[in-house]
Amino acid sequence: MKVGLYFGTFNPIHIGHLTIANHMAEYSDLDQIWMVVTPHNPHKKKSSLLDNNHRIEMVNIAVEDYQKIKSSRIEFNLPQPNYTINTLAVLEEKHPEIDFCLIMGEDNLKSFHKWKNYEVILERYAIYVYPRISDGKVETQFDGHPKIIKVAAPIMELSSTFIRKAVKDKKNIRPLLPQNVWEYLDKMNFYR
Repeated sequence: MKVGLYFGTFNPIHIGHLTIANHMAEYSDLDQIWMVVTPHNPHKKKSSLLDNNHRIEMVNIAVEDYQKIKSSRIEFNLPQPNYTINTLAVLEEKHPEIDFCLIMGEDNLKSFHKWKNYEVILERYAIYVYPRISDGKVETQFDGHPKIIKVAAPIMELSSTFIRKAVKDKKNIRPLLPQNVWEYLDKMNFYR
């Protein structure tokens, strides 16, 4: 089985995340997509993050109707900050029968050369890249690389940062979230 790992803080998960995950599940050779909820991205400030359990709960309710999309809390018990190479090693040990791949936006591919042990990741795992509008360019070493698979997914210009700010500013952002995620976020009074 081939599983695409879609990492993120999902703070909160929104329709952009789901659209990309579903597109990868339906229009690539991946059998499943695991939404890996990251407790702390080394490149983000931790203070703006909701508690891990609230974020995994929002992912769980967002994906409950998608058979090919699952949530993963694998990083919750790993040392922080989390590095993808460490998570991959743990997953491979727990699930030797699964062929793991990474899913990332083109914006992340532009900084991939700064990731811890990126050469090892690229040597051992396929990377499925979806388009993003962003500044900068992809390192030439990644152009045409056999392990980098570009997927013509929809371009989603939506961010969790935008959603958090909109909620704080009392804007109606219901169309940007799965209904059940909106209800949970509203009930818990998050981001206000």
